[in-house]
Amino acid sequence: MKKYMLPTVKINSYQFLVLSILFSIGTSILIVPSALATNSKQDAWIAAIIGTGIGLLIVWLYTKMGLWFPNLTFVQMNETLFGKWVGKAFSFLFVCMTLLYTAILLYNSGAFLNTHGMSSTPMAATNILMAIILVMAVRLGIETIARSAEIFIGVFFLLFIILVVFIAPQIQFENIQPVFDVDIKSLAQSSLTLIVVSSVNAVSLLMIFPAFINKPKSAQKSFFIGNLIAGLVIIIITLLCILILGADLTARQMFPGYGLAKMINVGNFINRVEAIMGTLWIISLYFKMVLYFYASVYGLAQILNLKDYRPLTYPLGMIVIVLSLVIYPNVMYQKKFETTTGLYFSLTIGLLLPLLMVGVYAIRKKQLKKDAISS
Repeated sequence: MKKYMLPTVKINSYQFLVLSILFSIGTSILIVPSALATNSKQDAWIAAIIGTGIGLLIVWLYTKMGLWFPNLTFVQMNETLFGKWVGKAFSFLFVCMTLLYTAILLYNSGAFLNTHGMSSTPMAATNILMAIILVMAVRLGIETIARSAEIFIGVFFLLFIILVVFIAPQIQFENIQPVFDVDIKSLAQSSLTLIVVSSVNAVSLLMIFPAFINKPKSAQKSFFIGNLIAGLVIIIITLLCILILGADLTARQMFPGYGLAKMINVGNFINRVEAIMGTLWIISLYFKMVLYFYASVYGLAQILNLKDYRPLTYPLGMIVIVLSLVIYPNVMYQKKFETTTGLYFSLTIGLLLPLLMVGVYAIRKKQLKKDAISS
C-alpha cells in the first residue's frame, strides 16, 4: 500500500459532531420544506422522517468506509482501491462536485440576501464578500473552522428554540389533515431530495473523517448522531411549515422557512422577526459551503500531490465566484437542474461510487491488508 503523509492537525469528536450537524442542515432548513411539500402535500413531514431514516443508513455506510482506512481521506481511498490513474479520475469528479456545490451555495446566499435583505446591492458584491470569508476560513485550516463552528452551534440552536416557541401559537392542526393522504411513490420521490441534500452529499465529510479526527471510532457516533440531529431539525421545520403555512403555500414559496418566521406575532409586540430564520440559514449554509470548498481545495491538492493546499484557495475561490454568478440564468432553470442533473450527479458520486468502493474493497481486502503489513 502506498504511504501517505498523515494530517498534522486533528479535531475532536465533538467538533466533528458540530460540523456534521451544520453540514447536514445546510440549505435544507429553508429550501427542503418546499421540495417535500411539492409531491407529498400535507404529508411532507412524513417524507422528512423517511428521508432522515434512509439518510442514516447512508451515513452508516460512510462511517464503515472511513474506518477501513483510518488515516486516509476520500481522495486517497480512491487511489488505494482503484489504483493511481483510475482513482485520480474518480477523485477529480468528486472535486468537481464539491466545487460546483460551493458555487451553488454561494449563489443561494447571494440570491437570498439580494431578495430579502439588500435588494439594492448587486449580487456580485455580496458573493465576492462571502467568498473572501470563505477563502480566509479554508486557508486557516480545519481546526479553526471546527472551533468557530463550536461557537456558532450554540447561537444556532438558541435562535432555533426561540423560533419554535414564538411560532407555536400560530399552529393549525387541520393543515396536516388528512394524514397519509398521498401514495408511497410520492413520499419516496419527496424524501429523495432530503436524502441527497443532507446525507448523500455528506460524502464530502470523508475528506475530514476519519483522517483529521483524533479518535475515529468515537467520531463514528458523532457522524451518525450529527446527521440524526440535523434530520430532526428539518422534520420540525417542515412540520411547522405545513401546520402554519399550509401545504399549498409551503410548496409555492422558494424559502418557506423564511415565510414561516414572518408569521410570528406575539401580542402584537414581537413580530417581523424573520431575521432569526435568516441568521439560522446563513450560519448553516456558510459552514456547509466552507466544508465543500475545503474538500475541493484539499482534494485537488492531493490529486496533484501538492504538499500545501493553500496556494489553490485563491484561483479556486475566483472560479467559485464566477460560477455562482452564471450557474443559474433563472429560477426555473435552477429547479430543473436540482431535480435532474444535480440529483444524478450527487447520487453517482455520493452513493454509486461508495458502493463500488465497497465492492472493490471486498474483493481486494486480503491483498490490501498484506500491503499494509508489509509497508
